[in-house]
Amino acid sequence: MQKIELKLTKIDLRNLNELIEISRITYKDSFSNDNTPENMESYLSTSFNKNKLKKELMDNNSEFYFSKFKDETSGYLKVNLGDSQTDIKDGNGMELERIYVLEKFQGKKIGQFLINRAIRIAEKRNVEYIWLGVWEKNSKAIAFYKKNGFKIVGTHLFKMGNDIQTDYIMKRKI
Repeated sequence: MQKIELKLTKIDLRNLNELIEISRITYKDSFSNDNTPENMESYLSTSFNKNKLKKELMDNNSEFYFSKFKDETSGYLKVNLGDSQTDIKDGNGMELERIYVLEKFQGKKIGQFLINRAIRIAEKRNVEYIWLGVWEKNSKAIAFYKKNGFKIVGTHLFKMGNDIQTDYIMKRKI
């Protein structure tokens, strides 16, 4: 059996346009069926615009990585440390803020590859735990995170356009 080549590459400002594109595509593919077009467009234009993503890329406490499947970008992950974490601003923790995989690459274990890399980053950073927020209605993602040792420890509110939604906060010890 031939091994599929998967690798991780760090994203920097040279990749800004590709990051914007993949962010918008993956988010829309994942959540547009459960949200109004107006709320989706509001969120995409606010969260994945050039200025916002450029600022996030320049943040020393945030790191972005593309997953490459046969040298083609298949998804990405974003982790935050310290004060760049969105909710739990604990120096002993690391946030996995985004883990997105393009639809055409789903089912190829890329999500597992990305979460394994995030855990490895957390180990290298010597943090005690990794945490994330996941929409309470995203049962597929919740099951995936539980399979990887994450447990629901709380909730927080998430604004999608003018819709206030509830995310579970999930945590995993390192």
